[in-house]
Amino acid sequence: MITVLVYNNRTGRMERYDRELSQAMPYITGSTLSVREFRGKSTSNIIWTDRRAMEAWNINRSSWGKPIYVGYAFRRIGEGGHANQSQHYAGVSFDVGQNLDSASRSSLRNLASSLGVWGYVEPASLTPTWVHFDARLGPPACSAGYPLIREGTRGVYVCTLQDSLEMIGSYGVGIDGVFGSNTKSAVMAFQRQNGLSADGIVGCATWTALTGQANNYFRK
Repeated sequence: MITVLVYNNRTGRMERYDRELSQAMPYITGSTLSVREFRGKSTSNIIWTDRRAMEAWNINRSSWGKPIYVGYAFRRIGEGGHANQSQHYAGVSFDVGQNLDSASRSSLRNLASSLGVWGYVEPASLTPTWVHFDARLGPPACSAGYPLIREGTRGVYVCTLQDSLEMIGSYGVGIDGVFGSNTKSAVMAFQRQNGLSADGIVGCATWTALTGQANNYFRK
């Protein structure tokens, strides 16, 4: 059984689901994206995403009109394999179409760009053998990174923050996607330990230090 955390962008609430790998992800139409497909090569028993990303998938999949092979979607930051502030760690990113020929990948990429439901569709020059699209939120605190978050924020970037804190130390925040007082205290402790301004706000400098350390755990 896998725990799936979903930030509902319409209600502003974090939702929790317990799903088998064979079941569809929450908010997915039909069975076009299973928990197994979304979790991919991750071995985690807890995963997260938001409703907006799932609904973007529904539109893309319906417009494509046939199955879309998912090579990578969710990944926990400690599992590595991507840049330090990858949207895969936030659970809103897909690398797909690795089984398609070049012309079909181009068609899928063009479709994803035309729909206007994704925050970013990577150009073919950067993803020549797959198609990358994600439902990132902006503006980023750092170029192509995560947004600034603080106490009171809810969502997938809070999950990534909490996961990173747990990866590098015993901060005891857990992962629930809610930036409460315990998470703020943990952020401030991390900031003090790393010579940063201990304001409890996660901006560019804190994201850079935190995700760099957490992602490096994969290589240890």
